[in-house]
Amino acid sequence: MSSVIKVEIDMEKLRQVIHEEVTKAVDEVTKQHQLPPMLTRKQLMELFNISQTKASELLNRSDFPVFREAGVLIPTHLLFKWIEKHTRWVEENTSFFEKSAI
Repeated sequence: MSSVIKVEIDMEKLRQVIHEEVTKAVDEVTKQHQLPPMLTRKQLMELFNISQTKASELLNRSDFPVFREAGVLIPTHLLFKWIEKHTRWVEENTSFFEKSAI
């Protein structure tokens, strides 16, 4: 028995999807580069759209990047590394991102 799958692709639709995804990626990179090197507590809350309570929870985590020598400041580059690390942990240790779980 032959294992052949034929697929038709609407090239215009494919171009549109690729354009949308590239635009999103460029916007995200641009947004990251527009942020200051150190975020304040208020900026963190605005960026994540979180309350003071949730911000306090994050800032008190031992693994969350906080520079306390000059008040409460969050190094932006370390924040994005922290997000990537914890997103990978969720992918590897839970079924949160599986289609069946969504």
